[in-house]
Amino acid sequence: MNTHNPSDFRYRVRRSDDSSVRYDRVPLAVRTLSSNTLFQGEHEIGIEHHGALYRLKITRQGKLILNK
Repeated sequence: MNTHNPSDFRYRVRRSDDSSVRYDRVPLAVRTLSSNTLFQGEHEIGIEHHGALYRLKITRQGKLILNK
């Protein structure tokens, strides 16, 4: 299921400072957390989102996997 929302972009369009009508892509600030802060020494955490429980796990290879 595609839940893409066209108004939820990671970039916004901003007009250039020069007199032309050229637009530049400027990255929006994204709140960033360390995985150490999230997991606090554990290998799995639960995330409640809109009434559903998701599990975020650190794999043996050190990657993150999210399951519903």
